[in-house]
Amino acid sequence: MKKWLLIALFGLGLFALGRYGATDSLQSSGPITTAVESTESMPNGGGADGIAEAYSRRLQDVPVQAEGRVVKVLPDDTQGSRHQRFLLDTGHGHTVLIAHNIDLAPRIDGLERGDRIVFKGEYVWNDKGGIVHWTHHDPNRRHPGGWLRHNGRTYQ
Repeated sequence: MKKWLLIALFGLGLFALGRYGATDSLQSSGPITTAVESTESMPNGGGADGIAEAYSRRLQDVPVQAEGRVVKVLPDDTQGSRHQRFLLDTGHGHTVLIAHNIDLAPRIDGLERGDRIVFKGEYVWNDKGGIVHWTHHDPNRRHPGGWLRHNGRTYQ
């Protein structure tokens, strides 16, 4: 009987360690120092370093605020909600795809390679550098509002 009790307690301990212990490297490593929930408290709101860290850690749905230069203007995505798409170099050769919902926010007309864009949105990892979306207001108020700034104008 004692043997079964010890086995049950050992199993319960393993369950608790797996459930509440530091087994997930993303949970146990502490907060991200550059790209976390509160971008206002970080230098440059996470900036390019925050995006590079989110990319290296394969993070999803991370609020970011940074800037970059347009590397390539891509055709709009017209499947489902329409998105204006372009690639930005955020520094050190790291590029991200910006997917800006033009059904919810104005398009940036006249966008060209080399233009500077400041942005706030949500970063999603992919093996090509990642995507930043939610660069606009959320009509359902479930996501923090994002935006794009180009030539002194804010698009949200």
